[in-house]
Amino acid sequence: MSHLPALSDFIGTKRQQSSVRVVESAAKSNVAELVSEEKRLRNLFTGMSRSLSHTSARIARNKKIVKRSVQSAANNGAGSNEDISAHTQSMSWTGPYDTDSVELKDDSGWDTDLEIEEVFEAFDHSGKTSYIDTCHRNKVVPVSYYLRHMHETELKLRHHQLGSHAVKPIAISLVSNAKILSLDLTDNSLGCRGAYLLCNMLRENCFITHLNLSENHLGTSSAEMLSNIMQITTSLTHITLSKNEFDDTAAIFFAEAIMNTTKVESLNLSHNRFSEMGGVALGPAIGENSSIKELNLSWNSLRRKGAIAVAQGVKNNIMIKRLNISWNGFGVDGAREIGKALAENTTLEELDMTNNRLTTEAAVLIGKGIAVNDSLQAIKLGKNPMQSAGCWAICSAILKNPNMVMRKVAFDDITVNKDFYDILQDIKNLIPDIEIRHGCLEPPKKPKTKVHPMVKLQNYITKHNIKLIDFFKKFDVDGNMSLGNNEFRQALEDLGIKLSEDELETLIGELDKDGDGEINYSVLSLVLAESELVTGNQEATAEILKRKQASVIQAFSDQSNSVLRTSPLTKNLTM
Repeated sequence: MSHLPALSDFIGTKRQQSSVRVVESAAKSNVAELVSEEKRLRNLFTGMSRSLSHTSARIARNKKIVKRSVQSAANNGAGSNEDISAHTQSMSWTGPYDTDSVELKDDSGWDTDLEIEEVFEAFDHSGKTSYIDTCHRNKVVPVSYYLRHMHETELKLRHHQLGSHAVKPIAISLVSNAKILSLDLTDNSLGCRGAYLLCNMLRENCFITHLNLSENHLGTSSAEMLSNIMQITTSLTHITLSKNEFDDTAAIFFAEAIMNTTKVESLNLSHNRFSEMGGVALGPAIGENSSIKELNLSWNSLRRKGAIAVAQGVKNNIMIKRLNISWNGFGVDGAREIGKALAENTTLEELDMTNNRLTTEAAVLIGKGIAVNDSLQAIKLGKNPMQSAGCWAICSAILKNPNMVMRKVAFDDITVNKDFYDILQDIKNLIPDIEIRHGCLEPPKKPKTKVHPMVKLQNYITKHNIKLIDFFKKFDVDGNMSLGNNEFRQALEDLGIKLSEDELETLIGELDKDGDGEINYSVLSLVLAESELVTGNQEATAEILKRKQASVIQAFSDQSNSVLRTSPLTKNLTM
């Protein structure tokens, strides 16, 4: 962060020099126009010279024909002087020259039959001759694809891996090429040297309007040259420089170009390495630019103060119509400034903020700007963690804006719920032609499975390692190994087992089958064993049952209860 003051001073100095650079740019522009006019006049003069030469040649041939005709008539004595004169007038004369003053019998004015006419070659507007000659001098194999398409207005020379050595003849031939208007050299490993050659070509060429140099490893060292071209160009309107490893240092040069260019209308700097400091440099330049209508800064690392600076630049800009800042890290702070920008900007029509770490809070902040914006027609907010609530906030802002012109909204890969569907239907009723994309619908929440109160009791006993016999002895005051319903309720409450009234009624109903108002230890023991069996402890159930049986027998033995010892229940347990 210590670089911020120095960067501010640098940008301030650049602004002070901007007026001088504008004059220099205008002068260079005038020079380029004069050079272009000189080329045009030179071509025109060449054409006129050729026409004059051809006319002179035709006149010479006609003179020879006339001379031969006259000599033939004189030798043969055929016809009178009137016939010869008539025959001479019947000849078809071409050209602007008057031959009446020429003495037909004077041989000094005529060319001989040995004269060799001068042949003029047509002017090469494609630069083919220059390309072949340069390839020969530099020992480069000519690119056949380039030779086949160099006469077209659009040249797509992608993925040929030309390198700087092979691109040199192409750059030289493009200096005089007047056909190609769109040049695409994507993925050709041009490097810094290739960028230098192309920049020199662009200083002379005044026909190319679209330039694509993506994926060429141009690097930061090429940024200054490209920046200068952007500032002096008189023809380039669309420039694509994505995937070229430009960093924050390069961002300073591009900021200068963005600030001063008056011709470039579309600039693509996506998939580079601009981070926070790069955003701080680019932001003020974006605010002062007066020509760029489409700006792509996607797939960088614009975060924190860098994101805030870019958003503030958008707020002050009066030209940009399409802005792509997707796949950065604007977050809540950047979203707050974007919301303010949308509230004040009146030219922006398309905004892409896909995958920018936008939460529900960020969506609400952006929605505040959408609620008062009257120019935005499309916004993309997909792949952000704003959830259905954030999507709902954006839709709510659209409904609140009476001057809204929004026609496309994208919430790609964001799961929405029924509340979003309800407000979506309200928007479609208000704006029938609007297109809103979103992720899938959240599955309905499954109701919680009710846990049987007996399972709760069993879990509590197991968790706290409580022996059932000790539980009964603690609350069985009269020692008959049974508890009244009210005593059982109080026992559960003292233990801290939280059961609702309905759950208590269900539990007591299962333990007091005969309805005598008493819960026996033996019955509770067997029911708990069955509960363990139901809940999946099948392997240990047999052992548990044996232990329960032994506990019951031992308990009743201690009480010398002969009735229990001979009861059918005890017999069944011992079988």
